[in-house]
Amino acid sequence: MRKVFITGVIIGFILSGCGIIKEIKLAITGEESQYSDQDLAWNGVEYYENGDYSKAIDYFTKLKDWYPFYGYSSLEVLKIGDAHYKLEQYEEAVFAYEEFEKLHPRNEAIPYVIYQIGRCYFDQINTIDRDQTSARKALETFQRLVKQFPNDEYARSAEAHISTCYKSLAGSEYIIGRFYFTSKHYKAAQYRFMAVISKYPDVGYHQKALDYLAKCEAILAEQKD
Repeated sequence: MRKVFITGVIIGFILSGCGIIKEIKLAITGEESQYSDQDLAWNGVEYYENGDYSKAIDYFTKLKDWYPFYGYSSLEVLKIGDAHYKLEQYEEAVFAYEEFEKLHPRNEAIPYVIYQIGRCYFDQINTIDRDQTSARKALETFQRLVKQFPNDEYARSAEAHISTCYKSLAGSEYIIGRFYFTSKHYKAAQYRFMAVISKYPDVGYHQKALDYLAKCEAILAEQKD
């Protein structure tokens, strides 16, 4: 797996020719750092690897802001996204990943970046009776990844999540249709059941939707007579 972008690449650059990471006393203030870019990078990686993602974000953000021409600062932008993702701060993670993609559109880490954006939305998918914005955005992102990088390992991982997105979206349409049916809004119900059948592959709701669709059509035909 090329998850080397998550840890290996950065550590390889930072630690090449170095021994154990030294600890530095860095106060996170608004002032310019008295420490070198390498010191900030070392500590950011150490805190990230130890699971202290908040401190890792602090160090990598300072590195990015104080040393904009740092040799491999683009990788720190990526690690900021990863740290936010670990903390389930999905909005901040998406912002960091999108910043990376915008600044480095041809970087070989882009498939991973797009996948992680999708995961930020995917991990927020709720039950089918709740808002489906996250499922919709996750699906769109994963589909973009598969389209742009069809042979990439992250595209293959995305394909495994796409069916879950479809199931959530189809299930939502189905229960809305059923609600309309029970409240005797048969035209609206018909529209929803048709959407389940036409917009989504069969993920367990097609037959149910077909059954209700037949009932709707029968009732609507009776109402015309």
